[in-house]
Amino acid sequence: MNSLDEHLALVEEYLGGLRFADELGELTEAMRYSLEGGGKRIRPLLCLASGEARGAEPEQLLPAATAIELVHTFGMVHDDLPALDDDDLRRGRATSHVQFDEATAILNGDALLSQAFELALSYPGPEVARELSRAAVGMIGGQFDDIQGADGDLARRHSLKTGRLFEAAVGCAIAVAVLPEAEREPWRAFAADFGLLYQVVDDVLDGDGLAAELGREGASDLADEIEARARARLDEIPADTALLDELLSGLKRRAAAS
Repeated sequence: MNSLDEHLALVEEYLGGLRFADELGELTEAMRYSLEGGGKRIRPLLCLASGEARGAEPEQLLPAATAIELVHTFGMVHDDLPALDDDDLRRGRATSHVQFDEATAILNGDALLSQAFELALSYPGPEVARELSRAAVGMIGGQFDDIQGADGDLARRHSLKTGRLFEAAVGCAIAVAVLPEAEREPWRAFAADFGLLYQVVDDVLDGDGLAAELGREGASDLADEIEARARARLDEIPADTALLDELLSGLKRRAAAS
């Protein structure tokens, strides 16, 4: 089994070698700019770690894992737009609409999403594409709630805007690994908890969202509860989940370091 660092190297190599559709022309410069903006690639790592735990080879999983990262990047490019969050910086660099222009950024996000589905449809069945579609719909619905300033369940909104793509990372992996449907529930439950924990930790670090609603201590207590639940899910999975445990521990280390 590969280490997380080895998986990360595979993801970066695959991303660097992606060939985008010829029709996109010079728009690919903006796409590569956004994809090369850094980040821990935690979503494709989650996909690779889940699939390998079920016996799938990294080479089988990489198109799905990369598609997940493209959908994530699409979401960031569009979230940063003036009509949405209006952010000028992302990970210390100019956002797409600042580096290029607003129209290019809109098309950049559109192209990233389209190319993600091109990768997903390289598999013989529709499951990977279906997982991506569900994630993209959730992300869009969660973002719409945000811009409308809708009151309601913040945890549910997080599960849409952030959690759905983590669920898709695991869902794509177990689809590629051809895991029987009857055995998928603990995997999906773990993915849902992982995604929620990721967002709660982000809220604690940023002092907003659930941290503002519950207080920092309350949000930290919630993170502990979710982590314990996620670990219980891992205990239900009859596979070597050491890398998934390592990813889970990494989330809590982020909060502890703040």
